[in-house]
Amino acid sequence: MKFIFFSVLILFNLSTILSAQNLSKAYFAGGCFWCVEESFEKLKGVKEVISGYSGGTTENPTYKEVTYGNTGHFEVVEVIYNKKLISYEELLRNFWINIDPFDTYGQFCDEGYSYRSVLFYQTDRQKKFIQRDIKNLEKKFNKKVVTYIRKFKQFYKAEDHHQDFYIINFQKYLRYKKACRREEILKNIWSQ
Repeated sequence: MKFIFFSVLILFNLSTILSAQNLSKAYFAGGCFWCVEESFEKLKGVKEVISGYSGGTTENPTYKEVTYGNTGHFEVVEVIYNKKLISYEELLRNFWINIDPFDTYGQFCDEGYSYRSVLFYQTDRQKKFIQRDIKNLEKKFNKKVVTYIRKFKQFYKAEDHHQDFYIINFQKYLRYKKACRREEILKNIWSQ
């Protein structure tokens, strides 16, 4: 009983601190979390981006379980941002231009369920922004957007070696990104 009380107390204190600093959290899945993390960390108003897993049923999953197992999780980033400096709508705009919303198999060279694109909403307002964007994209491109929309439930931080991978393993990351043709594909989609 004491453990539950202290867990609730810690969560309450964390949300109070975030609120006092005008910080909020948002959750995005756009294929490999290394690339998604990089795209959000460059935005003014984003305090931190953490790679992890969400959307499934397995508690505290590992990378191997998510990628090769049946956890139901996706590779996700948790974006901690100052809502006075950047809006959820701006984060959403950044998400779209860094994914292929029409790829039913994953993202770029990463295929499989855990690499699908997903937008996790926490409020009805966020859900409406997402639905509006999808409608506009489908109209503009005359294609069906296959990005999932899911209510956010739980986020599990990925293993330490996945955090800031694009900085710590810069050369390896660049080779991976180029081999996946990520920038080339994004340019072809979003320059239309």
